[in-house]
Amino acid sequence: MVRAGSVIKLEAYAKINLTLEILGKRPDGYHELRSIVMPVTLSDTIALTSTYAQTAMTITAGPGVDLSKIGSMEHNLAVRAARLMQLRYQVNAGARIHIHKRIPIGGGLGGGSADAAGVIVGLDRLWELGRPRTELMALGAELGSDIPALIHGGAVLMEGRGERVRGLFEGTPTPSCQGFWLVIANPGIMCSTPEVFRKWRGGLTASPLLLHNMTSSIRTSDVSAAALALHNGLQPAVYESYPGVAQTAARLQEAGCLGVLLSGSGASVFGLARDEAHGREISRRLGAGMWHVVAQTCPVV
Repeated sequence: MVRAGSVIKLEAYAKINLTLEILGKRPDGYHELRSIVMPVTLSDTIALTSTYAQTAMTITAGPGVDLSKIGSMEHNLAVRAARLMQLRYQVNAGARIHIHKRIPIGGGLGGGSADAAGVIVGLDRLWELGRPRTELMALGAELGSDIPALIHGGAVLMEGRGERVRGLFEGTPTPSCQGFWLVIANPGIMCSTPEVFRKWRGGLTASPLLLHNMTSSIRTSDVSAAALALHNGLQPAVYESYPGVAQTAARLQEAGCLGVLLSGSGASVFGLARDEAHGREISRRLGAGMWHVVAQTCPVV
């Protein structure tokens, strides 16, 4: 029996794509992808309160997050996730969702997906459903491509349109990775994912070497090797269509990042740093005129 007024608070972590390969077009109209995804310490904070009423949501924002870009609450992924869970598991209780956003909206960092993943995991606990993680991941896949990876957590290999997810080191001893320090920057614009895929004209990428090199870099915490292995098949199309994104990437490069890459379909870009001190130095060089944050990849699980 769920008591009204019970509260759960959790962090919904943003993600970066360290590699993003486009392997072909699927019969359902989506593209076949293969991507190494890692969560980072930039996060939204979610508070879930059980109620007897219907699901409702409020949102506040940290510096640099423009809530005018968020769209209608009815179509918000977090609200849709809560209502899908109510329907699927025939839950009579409701939930009041409050999200404090720090992840830029529509920035290729999976902010909306992270919120939905957090709501799914949090409501599973709040409503005492006790569903297996694989089941919650499948539920998330019904709503968005990045959600299963963020429900899984840690470094993952994401395939298909995002519905096939496994731990990057699944079936092998979990390495004691230190994680990478990075600087994430956002030019304050939104990239349309459907438009980016429509404009994509690059050749198909199916190089086992890409996957091997990045996996090895994460396993050994070799940030210099990771910088050389960065790859995003969508990057040329985004840089061509959104010059502000290309300029942001150039500024990160000039500030001293080891390697710079577009995350997802943009508009955020990130640059790898040698360590925290190097990340802080890059941040100092960028100055206050551009939204950016120093972050670290979350532990491998």
